[in-house]
Amino acid sequence: MYAVIRAGGKQYRVAPGDVIRVEKLATGTNGQVEFPEILAVSGGEGQIAKPEAPARVVGELVEEGRGAKILVFHYKRKKQYKKLRGHRQAFSAVRITEIAFDGQSFKAPELEKKQPKVKKAAAEDHEPEAKIAKGHAKKKAAPKKAAAKKTTKKK
Repeated sequence: MYAVIRAGGKQYRVAPGDVIRVEKLATGTNGQVEFPEILAVSGGEGQIAKPEAPARVVGELVEEGRGAKILVFHYKRKKQYKKLRGHRQAFSAVRITEIAFDGQSFKAPELEKKQPKVKKAAAEDHEPEAKIAKGHAKKKAAPKKAAAKKTTKKK
């Protein structure tokens, strides 16, 4: 099951569970995104059709950010003209959660929520004892060398 959608002037082939990077989307939708332009839908292998009945592609906003910097360099020879500009394109990462058309709905499996890591407070209290037990003692300073005597020339 997949669909072809248009977002931000580009076309994307998406399936439930895919994460795509599209041009920056408005954030006032509480994390849910619905793509209005659906160009084609496939219900199985080897089948593709333009959706005659209204189809829906729904996703959830995963991340927003900016892409890598692209350098734009303008140059005119023999005229001493050089101009260097940089650009970082804003993007929104969207995870496709559901594709629905013709009375059937295909949903992505739910993602597990990451559990926050528990800090080991008990291990930090016993840390000095563990270091002493392993033989980590305070280093002793090296003994200083005696200064060499200078010899004088004989006349």
